[in-house]
Amino acid sequence: MKRLFNIFANGLVRENPLLILMIGLCSALAVTTSTANGIGMGLSMTFVLLMSEVVISIFRKLIPSSIRIPIFIIIIAAFTTVIDYVLKAWFPDLSKAMGVFIPLIVVNCVIMGRVEGFASKQPLGGVIADSLGMGLGYTWVLTGISLVRELLGSGSIAAIPVLPANYQPVIFFILPPGGFFVFAMFIALNLFVKSRLKSPSLPENNCEGCAVSSHCGIPENKEGKI
Repeated sequence: MKRLFNIFANGLVRENPLLILMIGLCSALAVTTSTANGIGMGLSMTFVLLMSEVVISIFRKLIPSSIRIPIFIIIIAAFTTVIDYVLKAWFPDLSKAMGVFIPLIVVNCVIMGRVEGFASKQPLGGVIADSLGMGLGYTWVLTGISLVRELLGSGSIAAIPVLPANYQPVIFFILPPGGFFVFAMFIALNLFVKSRLKSPSLPENNCEGCAVSSHCGIPENKEGKI
């Protein structure tokens, strides 16, 4: 159970496909002008990733190595078509807003990378944990970027006005450069948090036992106190 949780957590934080691996950026920056688009794209990706990894894991021993890539693409394309028709039937406005980026899930590097590098070699339990972790990790970053861009660029969240009526929207945030800027801020915040969590702390008034005490240059007396 601990192993499955670690695999799941990798996709959420430690190996987040957007903030850490930096793959699948095209659709991430193109559709995140509104919160609904970000959530819709993230959940669509999660569905296709989960179903594709599960099917490939189940039949991995039957798939010839020489033609595995075409077979992977066919499987991914099948589930992409399913989610594309579901959105067109039940969420036509969302489908129209995301346009070509739903069909392009077929060639998204996140899915192809996981099915080739993980699902084709692992049993079903780990594959489900991996696909959910990667999919939800992708979704929460898309949702966060969408929230910031829509709030500052339109003054609303999910098309619901939340800022005062006299707020002047900053159009920059709903344009492509704004997407790159917000994404860069998320990466910077992630790196800052990671650096703070990894920084060694100096015991109060005592250098003894500190991993960096011999290199920090802080003088200490014979009792080990600063």
